[in-house]
Amino acid sequence: MNVDDMVRDALREQAAEQPPAAGGFADRVLAVRRRRRSRRIVAAAVTAVVVAVGLAVPLLDSGKEDVRPSGGIVTPKKVESHPDQSPPRERISVGGTTLAGYFVPRTVRKSADTAVLERTYFLLNPKTGTYARTADWSWVAVAPGGKTAAVLERDLPTARIGLLDLTSGRVERWIEVDHRVGGVTFSRDGRKLVATTYNQNPDRLVKIEGDPDWNQPRTFSRTGYFVLDVASGDGAWTEIKLTGDAKNPVGRPMLNSRQDFALTDDGKYVWEGRFTAPGYVFYDLSGKKVAVPAGYRYLTWSVDAGRSPDGRLVAGPFAGRKWKTSSFVFDARTGAPTEVRGQRLLAWVGDKQLIAWDIGKGDRNEFHNRLVLVTLGSDKEVPLSGFREGDDDAGRWEPLFAQP
Repeated sequence: MNVDDMVRDALREQAAEQPPAAGGFADRVLAVRRRRRSRRIVAAAVTAVVVAVGLAVPLLDSGKEDVRPSGGIVTPKKVESHPDQSPPRERISVGGTTLAGYFVPRTVRKSADTAVLERTYFLLNPKTGTYARTADWSWVAVAPGGKTAAVLERDLPTARIGLLDLTSGRVERWIEVDHRVGGVTFSRDGRKLVATTYNQNPDRLVKIEGDPDWNQPRTFSRTGYFVLDVASGDGAWTEIKLTGDAKNPVGRPMLNSRQDFALTDDGKYVWEGRFTAPGYVFYDLSGKKVAVPAGYRYLTWSVDAGRSPDGRLVAGPFAGRKWKTSSFVFDARTGAPTEVRGQRLLAWVGDKQLIAWDIGKGDRNEFHNRLVLVTLGSDKEVPLSGFREGDDDAGRWEPLFAQP
């Protein structure tokens, strides 16, 4: 066994010992392994896909410059749940946080030794309150308020970004770019768009000699990012090179093939997740590395929920101490942990509640989970969807949330 193989095996063993992946991890860590495993309930499904880091898009009114998030699909502050539906057919919403859609991932073989991870999207029509399959987009990010989505065409990377009206199903405007894009996410206020650029499809999979499974390529194709003004489409491209701290001892990238950038809540910094400590890197808008901004020290990049709306709390990884399935929530300033029910924390509902994946009472199958509403300081859960079936994460629906 050579050094490269030894490092590769060690990294796999280390990953297998980590706690369960956060919600949308199937959309963050490219699906390279889908073997059946008998594991304790606290083990994670190391699947793959790669999920949008942020869910925000602006109001688009033809001829107007108002790019504030619209009211689109966000409903009054009540609970709309459908515990008998999986995947859901009718709107799920609680406290203004709404399931804006979901996608189903699948591996599509392109040749004997290459494949692509593709997503089929089902989005909520604000007018009908139901979910329907969309056009053949490769990537969708939905706004707070949910009137609009940013979309990328099927063949990645692409030279334009579409702004889709979710009610009409039409792309109202295209933003053309001169570096090809593989992923998009919006600032919290929806006024800026971060587009991560690649020179190859970030969802590409390959066969590696001696391994029967699909794997991520051993080369890293990300090139940088745009920070774009949504109203005008203007913005600058910043190159980000793969530096030594992002490589393992034999020079292989310590990043996923898809490792998209996102903006901090105030829009002042761009950041990316890392597998190595501390788990992230922050940049200013010119691409210069900066110190961790206040309130972000305890951020876990693979946990979709991220920071609470008021910025005082940060959703963390699986805990499993107080309850069989639970997750940590950290004080953003001190790091003091609190446990809350739920396997994987997906989205905040106000500052004290979250939507999570969780299994049923007495269930021993970690993959037989459903959307639930959990509350800090309470051991109660409110079911929101039906249970997902299957014995792993491959090919199952993954949620997209829009917040007020």
